[in-house]
Amino acid sequence: MVIKLRESAEGYAQFLKEVKMEAKKATFPSKKDTVATTGVVIVFVLIMSMYLGVVDFLLSKIMTLAVG
Repeated sequence: MVIKLRESAEGYAQFLKEVKMEAKKATFPSKKDTVATTGVVIVFVLIMSMYLGVVDFLLSKIMTLAVG
């Protein structure tokens, strides 16, 4: 039992070392890239919400005319 716990602890320590090494390899976007991407996402969400709002409005009008 003690041997398995020691192996488990050593394996966990090795895993954390590997995670740290991989994290150092990661590259993160610059502030400029992050702001630009955020702007694109916000504009896309606004356009899609307007589109879905119009579609919802039109479908509700069609359903009102069809049902009575």
